[in-house]
Amino acid sequence: MSDAELEVDTDRLRRLLGDQLEECCDSDVDARVTELRALDRETAAPGDDLTALRALGGETRYRLARLLAAGGERCVCELAPLVDVSESAVSHALSSLADAGLVERRKAGRWRYYRATDRTTALLNALDTTREVPA
Repeated sequence: MSDAELEVDTDRLRRLLGDQLEECCDSDVDARVTELRALDRETAAPGDDLTALRALGGETRYRLARLLAAGGERCVCELAPLVDVSESAVSHALSSLADAGLVERRKAGRWRYYRATDRTTALLNALDTTREVPA
């Protein structure tokens, strides 16, 4: 958020603060704008996060991330039957996950192995612990 965006609707912010504080003065508005600017500066740029979330947004990629997080290092030929898509599609999905920093790959001879990164495990664990359990 740029400074210009924060200043665009100070009248609305003044009304909000007036409702919250019962009385609002210029220094209250200035303090809140300063607080919002600091919050904006402290927040990480969303680029890497959005790339990771987009990568997990596809069913095949999500399933592959789950499999690798649960089952350790695997080759494409081991993963393809588990997600019921071609080895080529698995390779493409794994490449997207690697580009997003969600899997690491290593080559051993003519074989390429993939494993989930710590970030993948943390993201999937966060989903697991925040998922609502059906009643």
